[in-house]
Amino acid sequence: MKLIRMEKLSRYFGQGEYEVKALENVDLTVKEGEIIAMLGPSGSGKTTLLNCISALDKPTSGEYYFREQSVPREKSEEMTTFRRENIGYIFQFFNLLSDLTALEYVLLLQQISGQPNEEEARSILASVGLKGMEDRFPSELSGGQQQRVAIAGNLAKKPHLLLGDELTGNLDSETTRQIMKVLSKACKEYGITTIFVTHDQSLCKYATRVLKLDSGCLISDEVGEMATVSGAVKSAVGDATELVKDGISKAEKMFSNVVNKVKETITEKE
Repeated sequence: MKLIRMEKLSRYFGQGEYEVKALENVDLTVKEGEIIAMLGPSGSGKTTLLNCISALDKPTSGEYYFREQSVPREKSEEMTTFRRENIGYIFQFFNLLSDLTALEYVLLLQQISGQPNEEEARSILASVGLKGMEDRFPSELSGGQQQRVAIAGNLAKKPHLLLGDELTGNLDSETTRQIMKVLSKACKEYGITTIFVTHDQSLCKYATRVLKLDSGCLISDEVGEMATVSGAVKSAVGDATELVKDGISKAEKMFSNVVNKVKETITEKE
């Protein structure tokens, strides 16, 4: 089923000689279950497109349909309702509430979208690797763990569409890899369509489709690595390689510790 259909969507800012064409005649269709990476240089229109998709911003012209229904753009209350019922949004900065634990945060987002369920909330936190950390506050979590809480909160809302704007921009490469694996696995498990903006082309391996924007125009729409058999195999091999590397690293460390202890023992006897 088509989740998103955009036809000749444009977004302009300013007027006359100061007019900026942030988006220009974008045609886009997104099917349910897709995981889409969106690439492009700064100022290419990526964030503007996400904001139009989520109804945080209104297009200047063109048509936008969500589940074959025209998306409201006139009344702010209707746009707010649309976002609450359909959209999850993960930002580069985690935006957690400092006085709520991980579990309380997930329960709050459950309550906004429906009925809070503690058992389900704990299950969601476990699915993103936070089992045993349910009662921790943001100040007691690392950056990667905080982003996992943000992901869990959005999963708890059960949105039709999850959007991410540079969601790993503040994380190191290893944490980024872990977060993207968690996100792609969780979205498949919960059947949530996902679109994420990134400057890092290596993250495209987690996508089933890759869009490229430049100067407000959609210039490329390609099948992502995860949508191909070879891509899935490559990803699995990559994961296995990481596990082997981790195992070798741990073995080397253990061996080094043993050698050092032997040396210390010999020195003491001498």
